[in-house]
Amino acid sequence: MTTYFRPSVEAMAGYIPGEQPKPGTNIIKLNTNENPYPPSPEAIAVLRNLDSEWLRRYPDPYANEFRYAIAEALEVPLDWIIVSNGSDELLNVVVRACAELGRKVVYPMPTYVLYRTLTDMQPAERVEIPYGEDYRLPIEELVAANGAVTFIASPNSPSGHIVPLEDLRQLAAKLSGVLVVDEAYVDFAEETALPLVKEFENVIVIRTLSKGYSLAGLRLGFGIANPKLLSGLFKVKDSYNIDAIACLVGAAAMRDQSYKNECAEKVKASRARLAVELKQLGFRLWNSQGNFFLTQPPKGNAEQIYLALKERGILVRYFKQPGLEDKLRITVGTEEQNQILVEALIHYCNG
Repeated sequence: MTTYFRPSVEAMAGYIPGEQPKPGTNIIKLNTNENPYPPSPEAIAVLRNLDSEWLRRYPDPYANEFRYAIAEALEVPLDWIIVSNGSDELLNVVVRACAELGRKVVYPMPTYVLYRTLTDMQPAERVEIPYGEDYRLPIEELVAANGAVTFIASPNSPSGHIVPLEDLRQLAAKLSGVLVVDEAYVDFAEETALPLVKEFENVIVIRTLSKGYSLAGLRLGFGIANPKLLSGLFKVKDSYNIDAIACLVGAAAMRDQSYKNECAEKVKASRARLAVELKQLGFRLWNSQGNFFLTQPPKGNAEQIYLALKERGILVRYFKQPGLEDKLRITVGTEEQNQILVEALIHYCNG
């Protein structure tokens, strides 16, 4: 049979995103970890008052308006920032810039499965090191794997756990390759790895506006690292990878830290309440610092519950893969959405 693709692409499994219902569908969507609250009013105002001239011209190739806002909000130098079309693009840029045949990509599992997809696409050798039941970072095993790139998601998905800063510091000090700390969910966490970029030139911290800023549809992310590391990444990124609208809206959202923090606090409060209710139903929960939970139903019948909830118009995430086949990942919604979820679970468990 004729194939048009490189052998690595032909052999790989593509990334499968969470289900996206059509706009206007009456669905409670708790499967892809979107923030349940609207974006900053300041960001919406920019969108409503957009000058059409921004659409006619090519955008700033470095998205400097957004970079200035990041620099101000996070107190980092402008030249330590790279902007990307969602954090996923920057993950891809790192792999393309640093990994190839003979240069490994390493990460603990289970974690964000896009790391596997990007590695296989390159192609590069991937080394997947299993987390233990306690999700303690396997530092020595990661170091021994000698990756050109090592990915650590913190908070991690689907587990929700955060990797202690000292563990990441030990790992960075021992690695010869690049350490990527993926902080997609950091706005709901109590700790960040950002101090490490000043300590180690091989560390990049990657963030997104999809979660804490309620801008998943905008596709905007960024990385912070030593300019020496960023220099190679700038060579690989697309020339105009950030559109003008995203740059302006993202800058407004970044400058409205008080609104973002207010929404994050509401999510964290709901997370605590939902944890109590799920535990009362007999679900096992892993401590989460994201806007979601990894849960294990009392009977381990995760797939059946996923399908039953879907029938009732509630989407949660089910991963049919080793170690996760008896678990669900559930996004924290609004208080109303969480209560509908809990009532549906009660109905199912008592049915």
